[in-house]
Amino acid sequence: MTEAQGPRPRPTLRDIATALGLSVNTVSRALGDKDSVSASTRAAVQAEAARIGYVPNTLARSLVLGSAMTLGLVITNPSNPFYAQLISSIELRVRAQGYSLLLLVTDESVENEQRATEALLRSAVDGAVVVPVQAEWDHWRRVRDSGIPLVFVNRDVPELDCDMVGVDYERGSYEATSHLIAGGARRLLLLEEDLPITTTADRIAGFRRAMADGGLDVSDDLIRTVPTRRYDSLALPWQPEEAYRFAQTLALPDAIVTGNDYFALGLLRILAERGLQVPRDLAITGYGDHPYAAYLQTPLTSVRLPAAEVGTTAVDMLLQRLKRDASERPRKTLIRPELVVRASTRSPARL
Repeated sequence: MTEAQGPRPRPTLRDIATALGLSVNTVSRALGDKDSVSASTRAAVQAEAARIGYVPNTLARSLVLGSAMTLGLVITNPSNPFYAQLISSIELRVRAQGYSLLLLVTDESVENEQRATEALLRSAVDGAVVVPVQAEWDHWRRVRDSGIPLVFVNRDVPELDCDMVGVDYERGSYEATSHLIAGGARRLLLLEEDLPITTTADRIAGFRRAMADGGLDVSDDLIRTVPTRRYDSLALPWQPEEAYRFAQTLALPDAIVTGNDYFALGLLRILAERGLQVPRDLAITGYGDHPYAAYLQTPLTSVRLPAAEVGTTAVDMLLQRLKRDASERPRKTLIRPELVVRASTRSPARL
């Protein structure tokens, strides 16, 4: 009976050097693709490293370089299709720049967000892209003051005066509402989510501005927040049944602007049950332009969000901040969304 063996020691640069009769310094330069090492030596070192399973010690490398070569990403809700695409675009951009990504999820919870900031500080990341909860910000001030630059996405924290990139949600809502008005709608309603965040406030502002520009009433009763089940978990994706239940007793107008495509799904079902046709009896716009929007029985007009562009812009802003004087004024960038018109809305009225 043989004695159980412990874990195999991690291969080191010295192991490669001993096997090839080289110095540790030469091996290090070869693995770092330094010009001072011949092509034949570099090939031999790389082959031996692969044979013994050598993996560079990133912690040791970070101590030498003074950089962890890691960026943080703090996200509220990865199940949201916009944020899922955002994560993908950020990861691709980060990897292309030679960095690793530390992903932390807050579920729209301040407590979770505070724990995320502690993780960022312990990990000594070089910088972080953040979708803030927007309820408190002292913990973000601590991260910023530690020397870790922050780029906020979609939701700003003006008190901290950091870089920010997001979607022009106000513009998207304005264009959707204006499109309905141009199609002849005069009695419009906005169905919005009930989270106290700036993206919701921006969409409401866009609706109000478009109504005012169209010479229509903008009273508060035209803006309705849908009671959602996200009181149990604020980060759950929107459910069509929330809007479906809400609209069962709703006096329907000419058109409804929704704050997300899920609400539009619930409305389409309740209208079908009432025997109403879209857009003949009521026109609907969504927000987000999720993949299913174009494939519904009545394809949905929706505001398409530039998630990938937001993600790559955020990473580029962060990397540029790492290279620039930290005292330079922060940049605020809003990227314009696109209104994709489909069959759920009427064509603009002829003048």
